[in-house]
Amino acid sequence: MVYALVSQKGGVGKTTLSIHLADALARRGARVLLIDADPQASASKWSTVRAGENRFSVVGMAKPTLHKELAPIAADYDHIVIDGPPRIHELVKSIILAADLVLIPVQPSPPDVWATSETVDLINDGRVFNENLKTVIVLNRKIVNTVLGRDVRGALQTLDIPILSADISQRVAFAEAFASGQTVAALDPASRAAQEVEAFVDELTEEA
Repeated sequence: MVYALVSQKGGVGKTTLSIHLADALARRGARVLLIDADPQASASKWSTVRAGENRFSVVGMAKPTLHKELAPIAADYDHIVIDGPPRIHELVKSIILAADLVLIPVQPSPPDVWATSETVDLINDGRVFNENLKTVIVLNRKIVNTVLGRDVRGALQTLDIPILSADISQRVAFAEAFASGQTVAALDPASRAAQEVEAFVDELTEEA
């Protein structure tokens, strides 16, 4: 299964979510490759300081020919997770063509909703070549104890894309884990952040 995380807006937490998705799948016994397709290479930089057991591999491949080159690489893995860039249309199109399921992270803010509609347009273009392509939205970096998530969820329903019920909140634990080359599950598997990741991955794999 090839999971691709894309958004035309930067700063929505694609890299952090990609790393935690890859880690959660690997902890469940799967062979996982994380492809860093963002020229900023944040996932690759995280990998260079990664602490603890290397449960999954990370490679950089920010190339608009990614969809053509992925097949021989994917044969060695159960799951591929692609961390995509914002605002690079040709590269994002290639990522979408390579994917089985496209995940759109959305922060609870109007600019994110506006950017999401642009992302959905790119995905719909990709469906011309892959009619079985699945797409879901996840609310990421939601501010705890606010109504913003509910309001944005209502606005996103007009896009006619499934929205996961498992949200990921804005928590210090994610920043601390990233800075130390870890994941929230490695820092504290009983934390609220780790529990949110598990619920998110449970629901996402059901969609897949």
